[in-house]
Amino acid sequence: MAQALVKPKIPVEKQVLMTVNGNEAVAYAVKQSLVDVVAAYPITPQTIIVEKFSEFVANGEVDTVFVPVESEHSAMSACVGAAAAGARVFTATSSQGLALMVEILYIASALRLPIVMAVANRALSAPINIHNDHSDAYLMRDAGWIQLFAENVQEAYDTTIQAFKIAEDERVLLPVAVNLDGFFLSHTLENIYMLPDESVREFLGGYRRVSKVKVDYFDEEVPLALNPARPLSFGNLDLYDYYFEHKVQQVEAMKSVPEVVREVNEEWFKLTGRRYGDGIMDGYGIEDADIILLAMGSGAGTMRSVVRKLRREGLRVGLLKLRMFRPFPFKDIADKLKNAKLVAVMEKGISPGSYGPLFLEVNTALYELKERPLLVNYIYGLGGRDLVPDMVENMVKGLFKELETGLVQPRLRYLGVRE
Repeated sequence: MAQALVKPKIPVEKQVLMTVNGNEAVAYAVKQSLVDVVAAYPITPQTIIVEKFSEFVANGEVDTVFVPVESEHSAMSACVGAAAAGARVFTATSSQGLALMVEILYIASALRLPIVMAVANRALSAPINIHNDHSDAYLMRDAGWIQLFAENVQEAYDTTIQAFKIAEDERVLLPVAVNLDGFFLSHTLENIYMLPDESVREFLGGYRRVSKVKVDYFDEEVPLALNPARPLSFGNLDLYDYYFEHKVQQVEAMKSVPEVVREVNEEWFKLTGRRYGDGIMDGYGIEDADIILLAMGSGAGTMRSVVRKLRREGLRVGLLKLRMFRPFPFKDIADKLKNAKLVAVMEKGISPGSYGPLFLEVNTALYELKERPLLVNYIYGLGGRDLVPDMVENMVKGLFKELETGLVQPRLRYLGVRE
């Protein structure tokens, strides 16, 4: 059934058309989001994010404390302190920087601090590589952070703003990582639509706190914050008497995330006219597809263009773009994929000695289905290797031939590697 057209609150003609790269788009989103503290350290390919934002600070365009720290470990440590004091906080990193930060990532989520971090995804060393894959994102998959992936520059801008609203929702209070593919998005110019500043601020409900007017140290709207007027502690020694219960509380908080992500996605749609599927995933041609490609990030755009072409040729193929990797939407994935004959899980990450991390999650999601599709795992794009349309088209046509023969092997495959 066709959906009725809904006129957004801020129609496109009242939005600001700008040509920016992904890093700049994120910086502008943070500028509009009334952020109190940005603590950051530069690393390719995310440097432009904090560099651009530092220009906003220097020019007096934002009322933000910018902390240029000596390492990524220190950046997240500063974010933890600021968020615990009730501030709205942002940082950004990539690759080895994220690896150095990992110790504090676990602390940020365990303390239920709604920090937002942009990750310009880049391969982990060694060998040394500054280009894109999802190694760094997979590094933090068990750190208790919500993980969202952008397909293009517009989505990177939109998702960064949404991330603050998701993180600070009282049902959630967890940090959010906004992932955008290094260079493919971080350094690529696109035309995007930005909202007026006042619209973003209204969407977020103003500042996280109103310390700007010095009310009782900090705003009562942030009750769980460091405040001499209301003493409490963060990060106490937590041995076997309480540690288990506190970890389970993190798990329970994650259960609220899908509902909040969907709500924020719909609220953004009403405001801007833009939505990303249901906020968690976005399907194209999957309703009648025999073969479905499942992907995250910028590669989904290339795959969608190929799927569109092949459907015009009569091949029943579809694409399911996963936008939210953590918490993983097991039931939703099963519902979307259950009628396919074969699912190709496409991922820019590798786990030596196992399948790709995304494949393992999808395999688990489908396990309890009485009838489930065949699964294959394609590793592609490691270290920034390009994914060209012909490569995807030949892969899909090859899979259809395998389906005809009934022999779909091996399950773990590499797309675009020289042998």
